[in-house]
Amino acid sequence: MSLTDAYRPSRMDTPVTPPFAPMLSKAADKIPDAPVGDILFEPKWDGFRCIVFRDGDEVILGSRNDKPLTRYFPEMLDPIRSMLPDRCVVDGELVVATDKGLDFDVLGQRIHPAESRINRLAAETPASFVAFDLIALGDDDLRETPFGERRRLLEGLFTDVVPPLHLTPITPDRDLCADWFQRFEGAGFDGVMAKPVADPYLSNKRSILKIKHQRTADMVVAGYRVHKDGNGVGSLLLGLHNDDGQLQHIGVASSFSAARRVELLDELAPYADRALDDHPWAAWGNARAHEESRMPGAPSRWSGGKDQSWVPLRCELVAEVGYQGLTSGRLRHPAKFLRWRPDKDADQCRYDQLDQAVPIELEQLFGDDRFSN
Repeated sequence: MSLTDAYRPSRMDTPVTPPFAPMLSKAADKIPDAPVGDILFEPKWDGFRCIVFRDGDEVILGSRNDKPLTRYFPEMLDPIRSMLPDRCVVDGELVVATDKGLDFDVLGQRIHPAESRINRLAAETPASFVAFDLIALGDDDLRETPFGERRRLLEGLFTDVVPPLHLTPITPDRDLCADWFQRFEGAGFDGVMAKPVADPYLSNKRSILKIKHQRTADMVVAGYRVHKDGNGVGSLLLGLHNDDGQLQHIGVASSFSAARRVELLDELAPYADRALDDHPWAAWGNARAHEESRMPGAPSRWSGGKDQSWVPLRCELVAEVGYQGLTSGRLRHPAKFLRWRPDKDADQCRYDQLDQAVPIELEQLFGDDRFSN
């Protein structure tokens, strides 16, 4: 999103106005134990966080930063005007649902500078809004209201709502939450959320828990990028072989300490000699090759003009990494480097080692066809 997409002054008369910092989450490694009724559990939707502000005909789709989403999702405005109260602020997620589940890559394509493309994609890949909290209603600022009561009010607002607006499922049942965690990853869900019933809405505070899937895999380290401060390794470029034996760029491992970045530079140096001689990504500068073969280095809409140059390495090193999940065959988030695997041959690093979630229809989560646009 460009700087021109910053919030513009409006006459919106709601108790909370944009820009607004939503409540955040912190990671947990397991579903928490608590007395029944103290915590409510929800699926973790994999989309764009979105705070809907409505005051009469004026609607703003706020994001978690200072750039609104309104212009990128014009198809949401009329449904919001027709189904939500005249004055309200609702917290939720924008998602794109396909017959294979949620598709974050398709959702990302909706962020585009050209109005003609925005309008075309709004028709071809329409978004849905899934509500999970109520921040304000009429003149009432609900941020001090306990979550359990906010949820009851939200349920009342969404009694007769139809697609593309949805109310997220919720349960006090930890066993059902564990079932959701296992079964619905195949529909594109990131995990589950745990929200204390008695808590207020704490803007910009990490007061709710997210429990996400964690896995490990062995991947080829085919190159690296220098850290933005110029000192040491910023990220490792990871690859896996597909069924045809081609090494595909699957993502990166990052978040190293300053000391570890320098250590990595020394550890990788021997593998940089003559690395491009037979490197499968030697043509990384070709944008078409990047798009068709997932090669690193070519500019993208997400790079924001950042330096995407990289240092190639001979494709001999294997690293065990921790990762959370995949989107269209690529890491959904940066991986965590765990250790080197000198006992593993790079040719053994294939996609078939990954634990792929079985696709499942979104309707199964809701128990009916409410997620059909």
